[in-house]
Amino acid sequence: MDNFNRVLILGTGPVSIQIALLLKVYLKSKVGIAGRSSVRSTSFFSVLNDNDREVQVVVQNDTHRQMEGRCQLDQVFHDYATVTGVWDTVVLAVTTDAYIEALQQIDDQVMSILKCVVLISPTLGSNNLVRHYLREIQPNIEVISFSTYLGDTRWMDGIPSNQVKTTGVKKKLYVGSSQSSSVNLGKLCELYTRLGITLQVLDSPIEAESRNISLYVHPPLFMNDFSLSIVFKEEEAKKYVYKLYPEGPITMQLIRDMRSYWKEISFMLEKMNISAVNLLKFMTDDNYPVRPESLSRHDIDHFTSFPPIHQEYLLYVRYASLLIDPFSEPDEKGRYFDFSAVPIRQIFVNKEGEWDIPRMPNEDYYRVKMIQGIARMIGTGTPTLDKFIATYESKILKCLKNLKGERLAKSFNIQSFEEDWRQIGQKFVNK
Repeated sequence: MDNFNRVLILGTGPVSIQIALLLKVYLKSKVGIAGRSSVRSTSFFSVLNDNDREVQVVVQNDTHRQMEGRCQLDQVFHDYATVTGVWDTVVLAVTTDAYIEALQQIDDQVMSILKCVVLISPTLGSNNLVRHYLREIQPNIEVISFSTYLGDTRWMDGIPSNQVKTTGVKKKLYVGSSQSSSVNLGKLCELYTRLGITLQVLDSPIEAESRNISLYVHPPLFMNDFSLSIVFKEEEAKKYVYKLYPEGPITMQLIRDMRSYWKEISFMLEKMNISAVNLLKFMTDDNYPVRPESLSRHDIDHFTSFPPIHQEYLLYVRYASLLIDPFSEPDEKGRYFDFSAVPIRQIFVNKEGEWDIPRMPNEDYYRVKMIQGIARMIGTGTPTLDKFIATYESKILKCLKNLKGERLAKSFNIQSFEEDWRQIGQKFVNK
């Protein structure tokens, strides 16, 4: 049976529209989209209604034209609780901390006949968490984890609508299934091959989830005093995520923390019988390369065998080499594209009228809490990670004093997420 015949996508962001188009065009699926009821989703659903459920994807780069097109959604549900019908597969295109919240709102009768759940951009342990939740509703369900989303997709005009633009596409992704023999994985590999993306199948979902570069670089880049002082508006100066100090947060201490944090994750993965990553190789080969004049092939391949100070040096060189896009063409003044000029975003008032924390570092908070909790359950230490969390939570508490009496989103809550990480970690404790 074809488990991509009828696919329900949960989430009303740009990613959902790109996925819907790919499913319609390449797998000939009947596709529905469902979202939670909110001010933001109301405008999205209104535009869909005005355009007879038609959505459009355009691309920034002509080499990615296989990603673009138009299609008509088969069904649209304005709230998760209103989902009805027979669906073969659910695609979770919401933030990782909302996976269970979204699934809980869908009628158990709908969930009980599902064959597959696909996690588009999970964090470490998300597959285990989803399976744990579904075990009594649909114990035989297959849950597939990608390492991350296939590229960068955003609203065409910066506001929710039926039109999105995909500005970048990754060359390689990883995927893993909860079932050792999976016809669904074969279908997905065929789809991604047609998109020009290499999809490497790994032995387990959690191994695929560990191949997300954000897992390794976002916490050190965002969960430090420098970046958080900008995020929480202690300073109004414009600063940039990937620039060296004082334009950005990158110092030798940040690099030292990045290396230590990577080692903490690596030790935890190895204790769970999951192969760790060569951080420098992962950064350059799977994400964005630098010129060989900056980092040699030998240094990249043998990174894990070097002493700490040598590893720190190479990581610093990598970020310094990407201040500009080394593969861009210089302008008439000899200037290359300012690749590192990604602004650190600040707290803002969302469409519900609440003060909110930007996706980075808000999503990273859940991510690092999962890692910290799993590490505690299996008995490995995370002093660097603990420092990131302590710094972040102290900044939230400080900001709460300044926002006293204001309406606040749940992102301002100090949370343990203990129920989630205990369910994830239990599998490895019981081995």
